[in-house]
Amino acid sequence: MSIALITLGGTIAMGGVDRGRTGVVTRLTGVDLTAAVPGLAELGVPVDVRDVQAVPSANLTGRQMLDVVDEASRAVAEGANGVVVTQGTDTLEESAFLADLVWPHAAPLVFTGAMRNPTLAGPDGPANLLAALRVAAAPDARDLGVLVAVNDEVHAARWLRKTHSTSTATFASPNAGPLGQVIEGEVRVLTRPSRHAPLPPVDADRLDAARVALYVVTLDDDGLLLGGLADTHQGLVVAGFGVGHVPSALAPVLGELAGRIPVVLTSRSGAGSVLRNTYGAVGSETDLQRRGLLNGGLLDPYKARVLLRLLLAGGADSTELTAALARHG
Repeated sequence: MSIALITLGGTIAMGGVDRGRTGVVTRLTGVDLTAAVPGLAELGVPVDVRDVQAVPSANLTGRQMLDVVDEASRAVAEGANGVVVTQGTDTLEESAFLADLVWPHAAPLVFTGAMRNPTLAGPDGPANLLAALRVAAAPDARDLGVLVAVNDEVHAARWLRKTHSTSTATFASPNAGPLGQVIEGEVRVLTRPSRHAPLPPVDADRLDAARVALYVVTLDDDGLLLGGLADTHQGLVVAGFGVGHVPSALAPVLGELAGRIPVVLTSRSGAGSVLRNTYGAVGSETDLQRRGLLNGGLLDPYKARVLLRLLLAGGADSTELTAALARHG
């Protein structure tokens, strides 16, 4: 039995200040990270360290995340019982969700990171890494898709949100809660949601070419910034008010776009679902769907964009887009 550890940089791997520069930038390797984890030896599982990328998570790309999934798949094929990925927390909710959409294995793929770097008092990286390794080694964590282990909680990547810019308790799953907890070193899975089948393999070049915009609706919004978007992008995600509303002046602009490219309606609220047929005024969810917008359901705007890019890169038609949004949202 072994666990593969894939490292991508981020706060968890920042170990000092380089001479002549400000801010914490020196990168720790996977060996450095595991050496700083108290109690790792008691886990009793060899850790196969694979330093893949040294990049802030703000610079991660969809192509790189597909490469990470491929590397994790190789580790499983070579005998790893689970895989842990460490990265920065800025984009962790998006990268973990992308991985979840294409991860085909029963073996756990567990993401983690840190909010406090090792130069600060009380860094959370070692505890989060130990928890992630425990989850990756736990038989009960199999066949749950991609997971995120932080703050001794186990979350499904498809529901995870980063909710605070600095708190170590930043990660939460507002619509569902965590799947489990790590208690006295034991992984306790408290609920087992049904797992969606992975999307078909996606060509990285096509993913690079799939440009999907995200537009957040604001007070008194007339949509001027959306002019010409259908000429430069293949899809659009709209983060509307509340249950999926926009100003009435914006509704025809979005309807015109929906006649040319897929437009997915989500909520900017942070939790809860876009509705389907409760309100009927111009700019309501019912009106927007009548104009051709696709309902994103419980998907937050960021995950909807990840999903739409993968679907477009895979050549999904309108029927397949609608079915996938209904399944994942």
